[in-house]
Amino acid sequence: MIETLLMPFQFPFMQNAFLIGVIVAVPTALLSCFLVLKGWALMGDAVSHAVLPGVVLAYILNFPLVIGAFLAGMFTALATGFLSENSRIKQDTVMGVVFSGMFGLGIVLYTSINSGVDLDHILFGNMLGVGLQDLLTAGIISVAVSALLLIFWKDLMLFAFDPIQARASGLRVGLLHYGLLMILSLTIVATLTATGLILAVGLLIAPGAIAFLLVRSFGRMLVVAVAVCTIAMLTGTYLSFFLDSAPAPTVILVLTLIFIVAFIWRSVQARKATQA
Repeated sequence: MIETLLMPFQFPFMQNAFLIGVIVAVPTALLSCFLVLKGWALMGDAVSHAVLPGVVLAYILNFPLVIGAFLAGMFTALATGFLSENSRIKQDTVMGVVFSGMFGLGIVLYTSINSGVDLDHILFGNMLGVGLQDLLTAGIISVAVSALLLIFWKDLMLFAFDPIQARASGLRVGLLHYGLLMILSLTIVATLTATGLILAVGLLIAPGAIAFLLVRSFGRMLVVAVAVCTIAMLTGTYLSFFLDSAPAPTVILVLTLIFIVAFIWRSVQARKATQA
């Protein structure tokens, strides 16, 4: 019985899957707190999908895929910010237009190239095929992103919660705005191998949403989000071995279940407080 339960840890490909999950969990969880507070859920979705043309073009030009993904993500983020600030169209509408256009371009490029390389793992993730290069790339990006978020978390929190007050306090709001977009693009690049583009938005939103339901302090929210995301990563990867399912969707399902439990718990607590 014990040997069966420990079986997933005996295979190198599963060990790498667990490791990439833990590496990716920290920056995505931290960033999700700021995205939830800022109301940028759609921004995470837009950028995660819009990096596809950059990935395909990088493959065609024989560049590292992560460079193409980062440049496409930054272009999408900057274009969305520029259009929303210089037009009467609301930001969510601009994000929808830019996201769909970039994703459509990526699909056209992806289906038109004739290659022996399957790029499906970019869309859906390939945790079981993670190699040393993937671990190093994700690790370096994760450390850099996590360090930036933890060093400037108070400034970013004020900017996300109240940009007007942040500007009045002397903070460089424009720098924080585009800096957060750059961090978002880097984080999505780090999650390419783990969850792919389509499921990356789950990691960028769910941990912060769950933590927002459970705690009221932003500092605690960061800690809870990291803990929840790490547990979901390990649990989903572990369960996928026995369910014979893909790890990335299983992780997202675990996060969804945790969110439902957290929502029910918060609703019960609110009802008790009302009756008291």
